Amino acid sequence: MDLNRATMLGRLTRDPEVRTTPTGKSVANITIATGRVWTDQSGAKQEKTEFHNCVLWGKLADIAGQYLAKGRRVYAEGRLETRDWVGKDDAVKRYRTEVIIDNLIMLDSPRGASAPTGSSDDVPPPPVEVVGDEEIKVEDIPF
Repeated sequence: MDLNRATMLGRLTRDPEVRTTPTGKSVANITIATGRVWTDQSGAKQEKTEFHNCVLWGKLADIAGQYLAKGRRVYAEGRLETRDWVGKDDAVKRYRTEVIIDNLIMLDSPRGASAPTGSSDDVPPPPVEVVGDEEIKVEDIPF
């Protein structure tokens, strides 16, 4: 048995780019930045950021275009897929590995929503989980 699974928790580096294919299906491209912090052998703190190119299809792409924006925190699950093409200018074969997202949880307030000020009355909205082509709100889960 094989497994091709990617799981990320990070921030969007730019607003989603949503397009429609000639057949009418929505597709969105996003980039998620994830950070890693460790201490090296000399005791110095090291940091590294990875940038993950991601693709969302159908209803998930529409939701991303509507609610996501640069800087939003997301939890995303999907599979790795590599595509190739021949460059127009130099006829060189090129490759790009992307994460095809099938589950997405938006972890902070939607764009345009005001941030909580810190009082107990200012409770941020719960995260919204999007699985495949449907939107599931955390408060709708019966357990």
